[in-house]
Amino acid sequence: MYIIGQEEIDAMARVVNSKALFRYGLGHECERFEQRYAAYLGAKHFSLAASGSYALTAAMIGLGLGPGDEVLVPAHTYMASATSVLAAGAIPVIVDINESITIDPAAIEASIGPHTRAIIAVHMWGTTCDLDAIMDIARRRKLFVIEDACQAVGGSYKGRKLGTIGDIGAFSFNFYKNMSAGEGGGVVTSDDAVVKRVNCAIDPCHAFWTGRDEDSKPFAGNGARASEFMGAVLNVQLDRIDGIIEAMRRERDTILAGIQDLKSLGLRAAPLNSREFDCATNVFLTLPTTEAADVFVKTFPSVIAGKTGRHTYTEWDQVLMGMGAAHPLMNPYNMPANAECRKNYSKDMCARSLEILDRTILVPTHPLHTKQEIEDIIHNIKAATRVALGHVKSGEVDVRQAAAVDATKYDLKVVAW
Repeated sequence: MYIIGQEEIDAMARVVNSKALFRYGLGHECERFEQRYAAYLGAKHFSLAASGSYALTAAMIGLGLGPGDEVLVPAHTYMASATSVLAAGAIPVIVDINESITIDPAAIEASIGPHTRAIIAVHMWGTTCDLDAIMDIARRRKLFVIEDACQAVGGSYKGRKLGTIGDIGAFSFNFYKNMSAGEGGGVVTSDDAVVKRVNCAIDPCHAFWTGRDEDSKPFAGNGARASEFMGAVLNVQLDRIDGIIEAMRRERDTILAGIQDLKSLGLRAAPLNSREFDCATNVFLTLPTTEAADVFVKTFPSVIAGKTGRHTYTEWDQVLMGMGAAHPLMNPYNMPANAECRKNYSKDMCARSLEILDRTILVPTHPLHTKQEIEDIIHNIKAATRVALGHVKSGEVDVRQAAAVDATKYDLKVVAW
């Protein structure tokens, strides 16, 4: 969460004072947010859910995905992108990323099999996938595209809001997202039939509260209904999001302009698929080797993309172990309908992705960073690059002894993320 304050407190207080904590028939915050956010996205329907993870599952259920289907998932994404496939009864097939840290269109084309029905396009770390290429492949090969925009709330691709370009989109409003209610998520679609299935997946009693539809075919599920508290906070956060994204884009662009001279040393800005419109929650930097990346983050505390744990397929225990459900009879890996789906995984299956991730650095931006803090970040990137790539005056630092780097020697600045 980037910004929260008195406005959110006041919104929560209004819900408490109204005593209308339940979204159906009493409160109006959830419905108001759904209508506002759908309009913001330029879509017909938006349905709130309790989490981004459940939103992804509801999106797949909405499209009718299930046993017998394979869904292509990038090798680097929060594990929910893969486990939500299992929750719908389908099988995730892990696909390489490229240096944009998003799913590689060429790898998608190479990974399509006879049982492939969908692609999850994850807009990772606030950047965007190459949606033009992905949508071209999907239309030619008759595949669904599910946009996982959980980490890219407020972003766009070439002017169109993320989540609305594929067949369906999912969002997260978790504490760590651009717009947050602590937890929460939702699904966007403009398909009237799909939204009925989505709403039933999120709340099997949805039709009871809103009115039965003769054309609907309800089904059983656990449900993940939103509360009025979530809706109230999100209505305030929606008023903040454009300013937040604009500030982070300015910071990212200022930093990239300020470090252009480091290209000659071997530091590169990772490619961006829609730089003018993405969220810019991070500056993506690519170093020539994994060893240099290790030195960089020891010199200037930042993040190596491949070392964030749950975001890389090697850490998805449930997938690697074939534990797709709590009960073996409900485990998609054991279902006869999935017998011919590809279910073989190994930690080295996407070695190219791992190599890219282990030399890619994430430097977070923040909408409240001051001009001085941004200048300090530029200074720190320059210092860390020179240390990591062995270009320190008089050979003061041996790259092989990175742990011994004395940050004070290079006048590194303290910056709050």
